[in-house]
Amino acid sequence: MAGRITRPTDSPALVHRESQAATEQAVAAIGSPDAAPTEPFEVPREELPRHVAIIMDGNRRWAKARGRSEMDGHAAGVENIREIIRHSVRRGVEVLSLYAFSRENWARSDDEVTGLFMLLEKAIRNETAELKAQGARVRVLGRVEELPPDTATSIAQALDETAGGRRLQVNIAFNYSGRTELVDAARALVARGLRPDEIDEEALAGALYTAGQPDPDIVIRTGGDERLSNFLIWQAAYAEFFFSPILWPDFGRDAFDAALIEFASRQRRFGR
Repeated sequence: MAGRITRPTDSPALVHRESQAATEQAVAAIGSPDAAPTEPFEVPREELPRHVAIIMDGNRRWAKARGRSEMDGHAAGVENIREIIRHSVRRGVEVLSLYAFSRENWARSDDEVTGLFMLLEKAIRNETAELKAQGARVRVLGRVEELPPDTATSIAQALDETAGGRRLQVNIAFNYSGRTELVDAARALVARGLRPDEIDEEALAGALYTAGQPDPDIVIRTGGDERLSNFLIWQAAYAEFFFSPILWPDFGRDAFDAALIEFASRQRRFGR
């Protein structure tokens, strides 16, 4: 995978840079606990979300605050995924969607993009057995066909080997964009020959990457920012939002439980 990255022809041209203020904020956060310890977890299962979606933000700030490389931050973030998957199984979550690589991330440097792909391949190879043991089934949301062949092959193997998982559906949003997903869904409906009057919300939902899955009940974003960033923009129409200042590598079990407890405390009306 060495050499220059071949990007999709419609990938973003903007370069994402962390601000100095964000770095200083991350430095100030070093040493803070993952979250204030939660009370004993006694939330009834029926009050917990079925589908938890997470925007895993803050890997680079976490690394900069420690004087380490960006890839060290991404590696720490990948390591944290393992614990959150295990804890999701403990809490009875049915679907866990993780925003790992957006199509906007193609605007980053060749070295960082290549490194992210290598981390993904390594994580898939090393974690497939663990995922199977946890009863997790992996699905990738995004345009896999645009990824380097080695990465696409590793993904395909993981999808095949975890196909029997029944305890937790793990969606990895990789090379994902909510707007691109809607474009792909519209193209799929046109290809199926649907007439305009046959295209409704049910038809469109059935053509999304997440077809057949419940919509997310809660979207968690770590790292302090409070925006959706083009993640599951159709599916999150009625999701609850939980924003945490904790950088993703430090977002552990207590922080995850805090989000679940907050979700259980809210009254969802769905417009009623």
